Amino acid sequence: MKRRTFLAASAGAVTSALTGALGLPARAQPDRSLRDLAEARGLVFGAAAATYMLDQPDFVPVLRRQVRQLVPEYEMKRQFLEPRRGRYDFAALDRLFAFAAASRMSMRGHPLVWYASNPDWLEPALTARRDETLLTGHIQAVLGRYRGRMASVDVVNEAIAPDGRGLRPSPWLSAFGPGYLDTAFHAARAADPAVKLVYNDWGCEQGGPENDRFRATTLKLLDGLLARRVPVDALGLQGHLNAFQNRVDQRKLRLFLDEVRARGLAILITELDVYDGDGPADIAARDRAVADETRRFLDVALDNPATRAVLTWCLSDRHIDPPEEWRLKLTGFRHRKLPYDAQMRKKPMWDAIAQAFAGRRVP
Repeated sequence: MKRRTFLAASAGAVTSALTGALGLPARAQPDRSLRDLAEARGLVFGAAAATYMLDQPDFVPVLRRQVRQLVPEYEMKRQFLEPRRGRYDFAALDRLFAFAAASRMSMRGHPLVWYASNPDWLEPALTARRDETLLTGHIQAVLGRYRGRMASVDVVNEAIAPDGRGLRPSPWLSAFGPGYLDTAFHAARAADPAVKLVYNDWGCEQGGPENDRFRATTLKLLDGLLARRVPVDALGLQGHLNAFQNRVDQRKLRLFLDEVRARGLAILITELDVYDGDGPADIAARDRAVADETRRFLDVALDNPATRAVLTWCLSDRHIDPPEEWRLKLTGFRHRKLPYDAQMRKKPMWDAIAQAFAGRRVP
């Protein structure tokens, strides 16, 4: 054996041994991107991105290679689009759409109606006069501008209370009652007949009692919309998981997703990331736990034929907003929630997603 061949083989053996010793999944076809692996299974892989990320020369090539669909991190939130009533600023969102088109990516919209990230003027305006055009006019303005250019859009985001007990208090609920959801979806369909209309929320993925309530309330909400012939096409599962607390209950999740499919709705994983803040300081241990929870979640979600897309909430740990946590301040702890680290190196979470797309499960 030639020396170069021997050294390469030895390096491969060492890497394989270390991978096994750490309990990390074997890398699934590293020459193929997550974008390619997803498409081979009839899925779309995507990620949230923001305009400031497009100025990072080490990030953009990775984004272009790995991602088929973009969702705006913040540029479509009303706080940024309409800071003054009736005065829209689409410049940042236009830039994301242009980047996506140049990179052969589709776009999904997030969000049209949300209880948060609204401009300061909106709630006083709703309180002063319950003007329905404050709801429908915004939907028409945004979808009218990008008509035919979005694959899907989160029409209403997070309408259910965090404890799963009914609807979340919001300016929309106060002004128009529960019917604001119906109004929003009908306005969205009128503005763009082709875009997939999504109800998006978190809380259905994990196994705790509060998640049981959340799943039941979500199904009740969807049943009401469908019974009233509201044009909802898909459920968006955000997929904000936890590596160490209240983990995914695969049986409960499987049953829930079957219920969603039985209602004729598509399922989109819209904001996947895995919180590791309850874990040890050891990075390898946290990375293993994050990858394992990702795999456990996707193994169930991708088994359901109604699941059409998987998007992560950003692609790299460098883009995680610093949380206000004592350990961050005192120890320099940094979260590792996404497929790439802050230096744009693949992590075990990347491998877990790739293995799930390839249809190979890790025991």
